[in-house]
Amino acid sequence: MIYLLGGSGYVGHAYQALLARKGIAFRNLRRSELDYANTAALTAALKADRPEFLINAAGYSGKPNVDACELHKTECLFGNAVLPGLVAQACAEAGVPWGHVSSGCIYTGARPDGSGFSETDTPNFTFRQNNCSYYSGTKALGEEILAGRPDLFIWRLRIPFNEVDCPRNYLTKLMRYSRLLEAANSISQLEEFVAATFACWEKRVPFGTYNVTNPGHVTTQEVVALIRQSGVCVKDYVFFKSEDEFMHVAAKTPRSNCVMTSAKLAATSIALTEVHEAVARDLARWKAAV
Repeated sequence: MIYLLGGSGYVGHAYQALLARKGIAFRNLRRSELDYANTAALTAALKADRPEFLINAAGYSGKPNVDACELHKTECLFGNAVLPGLVAQACAEAGVPWGHVSSGCIYTGARPDGSGFSETDTPNFTFRQNNCSYYSGTKALGEEILAGRPDLFIWRLRIPFNEVDCPRNYLTKLMRYSRLLEAANSISQLEEFVAATFACWEKRVPFGTYNVTNPGHVTTQEVVALIRQSGVCVKDYVFFKSEDEFMHVAAKTPRSNCVMTSAKLAATSIALTEVHEAVARDLARWKAAV
């Protein structure tokens, strides 16, 4: 049996669907049922139920985007930095291995040679550089709190997308925003992300941190071209002239735009679809909102 925290969220729902499809028993632990932010309560539940594994998909990302985190800093700090530490303590006391959904938004740009950041690269979009959004800063703190923990996977998600029209879907956002910022990014197909992360546990790959992004990277212009080519949304897309204009007109906090490598994950024989192919595939089977 698997414990799932944050099952009601965008990523959490995808985990529920995966586990149900696999026929794996799981407990979607709701805070209204058991306050898993209470270490003693979570530890007692873990010792009583003895789950094989715990997935932490809980956190605070802000709605409709990370700008909201600037207004709800207490909730953001607790959900992204404090809560992972509390879960770690409970899992350690109960002897339960677990996986934590982190974020690739703790990076900005790329390596000096243009290649993607790996798991050994120090995050460069954090409170320590004083250049980040509050969301990115708290996600980086969460990883610091978990550093060195045994029996733990840290899975870095980056700008999730799939074929279902939804406000949380990167593709939907590009279609709905009035103006776009041209940038290069690594991104994660949602269902492939949850399948790959759970495969880490199923295959018993070494614990540690993994960038779980689709191989390669895309620019905003490339994704827009694929959207138009698919016929899903053929409007005229307007772009900001620069990031400075974007920050002045549309954003309340800096954005992470970065390139990452998922070579470490691929070395475990867990493969995701090349990013351009994955985007084109999901657009070809697009499901409009009802």
